[in-house]
Amino acid sequence: MGGIKIIKVEDIGYLKVEITFNDQKLSRVDIGSFIRRHPHPQYNKYLDPKKFKRFSIENGNVVWGKNWDLIFPIEQLYAGELL
Repeated sequence: MGGIKIIKVEDIGYLKVEITFNDQKLSRVDIGSFIRRHPHPQYNKYLDPKKFKRFSIENGNVVWGKNWDLIFPIEQLYAGELL
């Protein structure tokens, strides 16, 4: 997926985001579902909607946390499904 980058991320509620890629593709991704399927203290704090909303785009990907506590493969985000 060389060259594909995230250019915009919007919180659409219920721990879901809508991601716009540099090729204009839109994907809706349920981050909350991933966290509930893969519980871990590092991830669980993002089930709090206030903390969830504190994401940023860094190096063309969406990340949560100062030290990238939560980050996903760009291919999965592009497909709209986290494994």
